Amino acid sequence: MAVFSERLRTGLAQRQTAGLYRHRVTLNSAQGAKVCIQGREYHNFCSNDYLGLAAHPRVIERFRSAAVEFGVGSGASHLVCGHSAPHHELEEALAEFTGRPRALLFSSGYMANTGVLTSLLQRGDYVFEDRLNHASLLDGGLHSGAHFKRFAHNDVAALEAKLQSVKGPSLVVVDGVFSMDGDTAPLAELSGLCARRDAWLMVDDAHGFGVLGACGVGSTEAAGLDASAVPVLMATLGKAFGTAGAFVAGSELLIEGLIQQSRNYIYTTALPPALAAASLEALSLVREEGWRREFLADLIQRFRRGAQQLALPLMASDSAIQPLLVGDPERALRLSAQLRERGLLISAIRPPTVPAGTSRLRITLSAAHSEEQVDQLLQWLADCWSED
Repeated sequence: MAVFSERLRTGLAQRQTAGLYRHRVTLNSAQGAKVCIQGREYHNFCSNDYLGLAAHPRVIERFRSAAVEFGVGSGASHLVCGHSAPHHELEEALAEFTGRPRALLFSSGYMANTGVLTSLLQRGDYVFEDRLNHASLLDGGLHSGAHFKRFAHNDVAALEAKLQSVKGPSLVVVDGVFSMDGDTAPLAELSGLCARRDAWLMVDDAHGFGVLGACGVGSTEAAGLDASAVPVLMATLGKAFGTAGAFVAGSELLIEGLIQQSRNYIYTTALPPALAAASLEALSLVREEGWRREFLADLIQRFRRGAQQLALPLMASDSAIQPLLVGDPERALRLSAQLRERGLLISAIRPPTVPAGTSRLRITLSAAHSEEQVDQLLQWLADCWSED
């Protein structure tokens, strides 16, 4: 029907006019602090490879050897014949690492979040979500059929008022580290509120897992919260761990319930077993090489000090995500293009990913970066900011 073509054409034209059109970048190299695009090398400051493990030799070798033993594809869903020994070993290792009885692998964070929310929640329940939650959390809540309520970002008092106004099973859902602002949720306060109101707390720790906490367990460890305080923990493996996929960790009852009920788990081909093996190696590196977290923390502070001296309007974030607030989407695009001309790869983030008027450069730091790279980043940011 012509209506679909016209609808698509109109939508694309509107995005072009508003400066919101997106373009893909094709890398011709491995992920890292430097990447190659069409024969030119760029300093990469937009990757979520926070610990520099995506191209680590040990991770690559573990993937290669597991691919020889188990093949490339898993061949089926976990509940048919796609669940291999590396999957099982990784789930047990992640459960032990996070201090939970069990963990369950999903093919992506989006699938994990929507799978949990649509499995746990029913009509008549209530789900409360931070306004800046990741799209997968929002979609899962909306699709669950539960009463969907959003509360002001990191506003525990606002959430408490909403919880007081309802009667029924309630689930509070937040990011541990917010993907576009880089700030952290007040997990200790949220956990205390949930305990008082007999609600469950679910944390998506995609951007904290591997990075935060003394052992790298993530934002829940940094907040001193155990499995009883956070009954549902989700994290991804494609960021700090440098591989792919996601997992949910929690009680025996939660995980067995997801295995039996989550359509996202039941009706999806399992991750390649070699990826699970590579993730096991990444977990070993996270445990063995705490210097990566320490060095990344030092780089974050170095960058923030330098930005303050240069009067660059960074948003409030102590994580590896350091957003530079621009406001206007067209200016964010221009700055990104100017930086790319100098050899810096930094994404311009615009609505609808972030609220109108808050377009930004989303700068991300990695343990693979050097102090010299961070200093060069600051200088070029200052130059482009003053010239635009």
